[in-house]
Amino acid sequence: MRNTVYDAAIVPCPDYEAEHVRAALTEALDAIGGLDWVKAGMKVGIKPNLAAAKTPEFAVCTHPVMVAELTKMLIERGAQVTIGESPGGIYTAAALNHSYSATGMTLAAEAGAKLNNDFSSKEGHFADAKVLKSFHYTGWLDDVDVLITFAKLKTHGMMGMTGAVKNLYGTIPGTVKLEYHYRFPNHADFSNMLVDIYEYNHPILALIDAVTAMDGNGPTAGRPRECGALIAAHTAYDADLVGARLIGVEPKDVPTIAAAIERGLSRDSLDKVSLYGDADRFIIKDCELTPRHDITSVKNTRGVTRAFMKMVMASKPAAVKSECIGCGLCAKLCPAKAITMKNKLPSIDRKKCIRCFCCQEFCPKGAMKVKRTAIARLLNK
Repeated sequence: MRNTVYDAAIVPCPDYEAEHVRAALTEALDAIGGLDWVKAGMKVGIKPNLAAAKTPEFAVCTHPVMVAELTKMLIERGAQVTIGESPGGIYTAAALNHSYSATGMTLAAEAGAKLNNDFSSKEGHFADAKVLKSFHYTGWLDDVDVLITFAKLKTHGMMGMTGAVKNLYGTIPGTVKLEYHYRFPNHADFSNMLVDIYEYNHPILALIDAVTAMDGNGPTAGRPRECGALIAAHTAYDADLVGARLIGVEPKDVPTIAAAIERGLSRDSLDKVSLYGDADRFIIKDCELTPRHDITSVKNTRGVTRAFMKMVMASKPAAVKSECIGCGLCAKLCPAKAITMKNKLPSIDRKKCIRCFCCQEFCPKGAMKVKRTAIARLLNK
């Protein structure tokens, strides 16, 4: 272990070859203090991002080799490892086993990890929460001593960026997540809800797979972008500050980071993080971001003016007819019931739409896009 222990680390990882991944994990973890906290018999949970049942080349999910190599390192130290996730939609054995298979997470099982098969839901209470004091969570979490959030660096239709904090939303069971979208339609409240979930689970370690990241129509239908990096940190806030730098986003423009900063939980700049490695080396050039949904002029207005500004500038989900296959999944999963299928095409009731972008996230063909108004494009380039 190094004499200096850093808050966070970013190290090169050129590809997903096992030996390169192992070397990157070793270097990054060593820089932030190593794995000496792992004790024999300790039950360690790993929460990867398995947002959709897609194979690794789509860059939607945390790469299975990353999870498998981390599993090996933990088991070598005597830990018992469980991989757990609750993607959007139904939370059943059939659905999750399909996800494990499609995403290659069975590789982690071959390395010695247990793939979670506990589909129970538990009720949690968090007195220190800002907005989510009572909630439901996936029962498998009760069977682990510590949790690791292992995210994938991607753009996100609603949150701008999905990283190590947002990844913990997958600790909420299946369609309950849709209920929370409807319960917290305001993006600031939704961000605080995500921070509450992170604080409740309080992972011991945050990792972000940024070897191949995603830009554009993220988090499930964007463009794979080579970045060649692995991020590790003691907190998800520091990890996300590094991730934001890589995709060219200011911390204040990532709602989860902004919420954490406001609550005094996160630093407001990567420059204040003791960082091992050079983040600027891995910046994704010409990174295509999802449209921002709020701009300063909207936040600083009130009443009728604010309502009008939001109406003319708020980005919205919109289906590209030529790409839509008419499956109706968007209508089925819409928390606000704002989508109906007409002639096998989605029709969105704008009065009901809460702009949660679940339809965009879960569209199997990426046909649902985030659309900006002309005024928003002019004022918020």
